[in-house]
Amino acid sequence: MKILGVDPGLNISGYGILESNGDRLVVVEAGVIRSRTDGDLPGRLLDIANELGNVMAQFEPEMMAIEELYSHYGHPRTAIIMGHARGVALQKAAEAGIPVFPYSATRIKKSLTGNGRASKRQMQMMITTTLGLAEVPEPPDVADALAVALCHARTIEREDVVTA
Repeated sequence: MKILGVDPGLNISGYGILESNGDRLVVVEAGVIRSRTDGDLPGRLLDIANELGNVMAQFEPEMMAIEELYSHYGHPRTAIIMGHARGVALQKAAEAGIPVFPYSATRIKKSLTGNGRASKRQMQMMITTTLGLAEVPEPPDVADALAVALCHARTIEREDVVTA
């Protein structure tokens, strides 16, 4: 099982690929996709689409887990911008025939820390510990992408136990 986790953003989109290696998950690849900050919106979305497509072609994930949209009352524009990048990720998954599993930020945080309101730093530390990484994933977008992939892996594991 190979899961691509995506933390969509217009400036920086984090991605992380986890693979089941027997009884544990290992990080196959993790990083960020950066769009041109001086480009127009269509060009920036094309940058994200091309890079994410390259990641999918190279690592051939079997499924994608992605963070759902959220909005703060004071910053509704952030959700709209994130929605554009998220839409590109969903399109690339559809083109590749990869099923997509969305998760809310609070569910992702709760699955890793037991607290749906955990801080970015807490999430980075839990990802580091849980996946046995030598260093804390930076920038936080990488940890967020790995977190959504790990949340999905744990969801699948629980469903297998429940249905067995």
